[in-house]
Amino acid sequence: MELPRLQAPSLKELFIKEMEAQILSGKLPIGSKLPSEREIAEAMGVSRAVVNAGLMEMARKGFLEIKPRSGAFVADYRRKGTSETLLSIMNFNGGMLGKQEIKSILELRLVLETLALELAIPRMTDEDIKVIKGHLDRYAAAENPQAAAEAAFCFHYEIGVLSGNTLLPLIFYSFRTPVIMLWKRYIQLHGKDKLYKNIRSIYEQVSQRNVTEAVRVFQEAVNQTISGGVSIYYE
Repeated sequence: MELPRLQAPSLKELFIKEMEAQILSGKLPIGSKLPSEREIAEAMGVSRAVVNAGLMEMARKGFLEIKPRSGAFVADYRRKGTSETLLSIMNFNGGMLGKQEIKSILELRLVLETLALELAIPRMTDEDIKVIKGHLDRYAAAENPQAAAEAAFCFHYEIGVLSGNTLLPLIFYSFRTPVIMLWKRYIQLHGKDKLYKNIRSIYEQVSQRNVTEAVRVFQEAVNQTISGGVSIYYE
């Protein structure tokens, strides 16, 4: 049995986690000004270098806005955040997302993966079809929800790659963690076979180069989840 090596988080990581928690909990409201780096360092018992690096990282993720000669201010992360901001929200909520965040991810998938199917299917070779089938087979052989969810991601991600659009796979991959989390939840709630049936139905239409039916099958499955007919929302 192989066990992973444990690694303690750095002071910078701990600092960012605590500051993000202060923002996400509302203790540091949007628009509020942070104390100076020196004051924060003294209060939290870390160096100014740790504070400076942490604040820069939080600004990059959309949590802060740093104004020269004015200081750091809590930004509206809902407007200025990235996919990394979404991961921070997940971590703050114990790995869970709210209903609106889940619905938003599903709506984004609906648009982007429809485009991916429309672009990819007409240009797919027989070898491309075999690669997609390999991900379907990997899903079928998965022994736990995590492995199955990762295989499901690879199936859909591969279609994005085959679309020929250089941005689609980058966008897909940036949402890898939350999407895998949602598929894992789907499997835990509704069973591995139900998701397999959905993925296989898409594969069958893709293998027949039937763009219209592939899109219809995909959209029907996602719309059922968005509406709550096959719910993955947290109560």
